[in-house]
Amino acid sequence: MGNSEEEMFYQLDYDYNDTDSDYLIEAPCSYQNTHSVELVVIPYVHIIICILGFVGNSLVIVTYAFYKSTKSMTDVYLLNLAIADLLFVVSLPLIVYNELSAWPMGPVACKLLCGSYSVNLYSGMLLLACISADRYIAIVCARRSSRLRSLVYSRLICAVVWASALLLSVPTFYFYSWYQPSNSIAFIEDEERNQTSGPPQYICEFRFTDKTTALNIKMAVPSTQLAVGFFLPLLVMVCCYTAVIVTLRKARSFQRHKAMRVVLAVVAVFIVCHLPYNVALLYDTANMFELQSCQESDILQAAKTVTKTVAYLHCCLNPVLYAFVGVKFRNHFRRIFQDLWCLGKSYSAPPLGERIQQKNCSSFTM
Repeated sequence: MGNSEEEMFYQLDYDYNDTDSDYLIEAPCSYQNTHSVELVVIPYVHIIICILGFVGNSLVIVTYAFYKSTKSMTDVYLLNLAIADLLFVVSLPLIVYNELSAWPMGPVACKLLCGSYSVNLYSGMLLLACISADRYIAIVCARRSSRLRSLVYSRLICAVVWASALLLSVPTFYFYSWYQPSNSIAFIEDEERNQTSGPPQYICEFRFTDKTTALNIKMAVPSTQLAVGFFLPLLVMVCCYTAVIVTLRKARSFQRHKAMRVVLAVVAVFIVCHLPYNVALLYDTANMFELQSCQESDILQAAKTVTKTVAYLHCCLNPVLYAFVGVKFRNHFRRIFQDLWCLGKSYSAPPLGERIQQKNCSSFTM
């Protein structure tokens, strides 16, 4: 990343032979800072993100499945957002393992996991934009909101979001491949190690058959991620929530200050989580064909690792910002634990306590 055009190409396409190249091939960079950051961030912070994201989004899905039916457009969006975030955190450990080690799971798993990772990323960000638009309609256009916020429209919009995310992820599904690297500077030491010890190592990365395709896809994928995965949701959120705040300031409701704080928190968390990584990604994409020193490239890669981890935190915060902040949803959330407690006691309570237990847990409907 950030290397010269020829160096970048060799890092992306390990099976392409450029016999007419006049570039001077030098030893690869060591990336000591990046490796040091990865040893701390990836094994520990990513595990925490996966656990918190799995628990939080699972609770949202369980709540909608057993306690709260999807009666509004907001409910449909929140359920789909929780599903996208849950699938994201489930695939994250395998993606991280691929970044740190060889890929042992074969070509099918390579394409499916990397492709689903991209689908969930795009769908989650687009759903955040849909939630912003939904709140704009509900508050600013309150008189027409009942007609515009129907379940039919919400399900149709969610179907369009998932289809769009799948379409945007086609390059990832198509170009990610499982193969043994060869003719690559970056893997000379690995190949020498493989020849002396153990079976050959396989990786799951982008693979191209010609230089033009490699350069085009290398520019298109991050550019699309920046445009659709950050700037579009940010623009929708800023426009919609600005109008919401203006409307709330005119209202005389006692709850307006709390609602405004929630709106500001949603926007602030989105910017804090995603802006640093997208700035680093934008800088990396803009300087893709500029020759950088090993130190500059090392610092950029370390910065991308840290900022990407911060961006991943958003999938843990989505349930708190969008679901648990509501009073009704918090009541359903408490009821989950009450019913789990009653369910646990039903297997351990003595016969004499069955009547008391049934009376106290009579609301259990799971």
